[in-house]
Amino acid sequence: MALSSVPNDELEELSMIKSEARRKEKLAVRALLNTIFDEKVYLGHHDNGKPYLQNTAREISISHSNRFIAIITHPSEDLGIDIESLDRDFSAVEAKALSDDELDDLSDSKRTLQLAIYWCAKEAIFKRMSLNGVDFAEQIELEKFRPHEEGTLDATFTHKDGTEMEFELEYMVFDNHVMVWVVG
Repeated sequence: MALSSVPNDELEELSMIKSEARRKEKLAVRALLNTIFDEKVYLGHHDNGKPYLQNTAREISISHSNRFIAIITHPSEDLGIDIESLDRDFSAVEAKALSDDELDDLSDSKRTLQLAIYWCAKEAIFKRMSLNGVDFAEQIELEKFRPHEEGTLDATFTHKDGTEMEFELEYMVFDNHVMVWVVG
């Protein structure tokens, strides 16, 4: 990718990033944006870190792992995406992000895969909601599921005032990674 395809403000931001891996992530996001959109789009971030496109009304969500970048866009619907390597240690997820019902639903034979799907689903909903102070174990509840190579998940987000929103998420497993996304 030619540096001329990177907007000046992103070049300036890149020059201040010390981590080579983080610089590569930023460049990979830019390359993917240049592939997705015919016109040049300018990426910004809200104070809470949520990305947005400065010169188009499309919604966007971005995720990355050590090997992959994932971007999802929609003309108007709120959305979220998350991708994780199955090599990651998900023990903290089990301890902090799962409800008692979700813990009871964990499979012994596919525990790591199921934990990865739970985590990615909760992250995707968190990104979609764009709220601070979300308790993943209490506010984001996934219905029981058995992990497959791809599928759908039903989830409920409970606002602090008790109102609930229901979501259907999609997921896929590929190349030792899990990706989950939600639109709407």
